[in-house]
Amino acid sequence: MIEPDPVPRPSWRKPAGALLILALIAAWALLVVQLAGPVGRLSGIVQALFYLVAGLGWIWLLPLRRLLAWMERASN
Repeated sequence: MIEPDPVPRPSWRKPAGALLILALIAAWALLVVQLAGPVGRLSGIVQALFYLVAGLGWIWLLPLRRLLAWMERASN
């Protein structure tokens, strides 16, 4: 007789990882806000480039890919 698969236990990694991602995004936003004063004195084109890079930069600079991979691994 074939026994049914056991019910998988929910992993604590997903909620913990989600909270960590939110914390990293908040820290990145605070860093960008701290630079807003000096950047505000630059020309409009340079400001636009800065905010474009800052808006996309957190994707590559923060360890999100590794964090997402860690969240998907089994917690055993």
